Amino acid sequence: SKLAALFEHPLYNIPIPEVTKKDKLFVVNPMEKFSLRSSGSDEWVSSSKAETLLPTGKTAYDTYPAWLKFHVGINRYELYPRRDPLMPTLLRDLATQRIVSSVQKSGGTQLKLIMTFPNYGQALFKPMKQTRDQETPINFFYFSDFERHNAEIAAFHLDRILDFRRIPPVSGRLVNITKEIRDITTDKKLAKTFFISPAGNVCFYGECSYYCSTEHALCGKPDRLEGSMAALLPDKTLAKRRSWRSPWRRSYHKSKKAEWELNPNYCAQVRETPPYDRGHRLLDLIDMTVLDFLMGNMDRHHYETFEKFGNDTFLLHLDNGRGFGTHSRDELSILAPLQQCCSIKKSTYLRLQLLATQPYRLSDLLREALAADPLAPVLAEPHLRALDRRLGKVLAAVGRCLAR
Repeated sequence: SKLAALFEHPLYNIPIPEVTKKDKLFVVNPMEKFSLRSSGSDEWVSSSKAETLLPTGKTAYDTYPAWLKFHVGINRYELYPRRDPLMPTLLRDLATQRIVSSVQKSGGTQLKLIMTFPNYGQALFKPMKQTRDQETPINFFYFSDFERHNAEIAAFHLDRILDFRRIPPVSGRLVNITKEIRDITTDKKLAKTFFISPAGNVCFYGECSYYCSTEHALCGKPDRLEGSMAALLPDKTLAKRRSWRSPWRRSYHKSKKAEWELNPNYCAQVRETPPYDRGHRLLDLIDMTVLDFLMGNMDRHHYETFEKFGNDTFLLHLDNGRGFGTHSRDELSILAPLQQCCSIKKSTYLRLQLLATQPYRLSDLLREALAADPLAPVLAEPHLRALDRRLGKVLAAVGRCLAR
């Protein structure tokens, strides 16, 4: 396995700093046992009264479901560790756990559902809107592009292969619209939008500002629908997150340009503006730029961080559904932060060079990672080939900076 060999490579074994108490998102009492209250209450109870003597050799931590272990493991430096023994279980749970509730997620421009499991874990479900071989029409603006479920799945694996580990785990899943959405939803607005199409398929469209209409309904075959299931981050009441507007945000306007598109010295003023004026924030943003260029995502208007860690922490790469829309063209403007600032982390640069070599070819690694997903093949071959071509362009951009 090329993937196993990659994760053994010295560049993927650079230790992170020691994690102290203040570097953990949650400090958990090891004696707290996870117990579910059977009263039908929607809260899981972490009760100190729960018996602290557990079956021999087991700690209270062992009673936690995978999603809770994932939340407890988050720290200042990473969303999940490199060799995460939890990951296979977490991905399997997202793909197979029984769905007990499906409601629409408010906000956002396109339809998404929050699905809940019997162990109180939750996932964000994005339904399939495009087939694998469709490309974003050439006349579409980036802000009216569809959000693709397979882009969410592929982005998680690509982010992990780049060793960023800043995207919550995502798995593909085939959902039964009738049993796992329509019959169990308590969302009245969503429930009103179900219908049977002329072809006899079960369809729904929900309520949102883009593509929520009969013409853009999501239809099953006859009631099976593909989608991505992303593990939710801890509730914001438990772990506040801060949303940051990207300095290289696009104008989201049909004809206006953003300042960075007009001013070639734009980076100089970003470097003087907090939080980019110190620490590794700008370099983290350039990591995110590389990820976005590789997958062709032009829609990175904001990013988030966990408030607890202040400015000295990683950026969360959330919402990647507008990646992997085109394989036949590369959007070089996505690389503007790298090209204008001529900065990149040495570790990122060394890994990108490694991923351009035959034994660790990026397309081969992502193909292997995606082969294990329930919805494989997740990406059409031309998208995988485009990754190698784009990686070459990132390395060429760094090369030009070094030659300056």
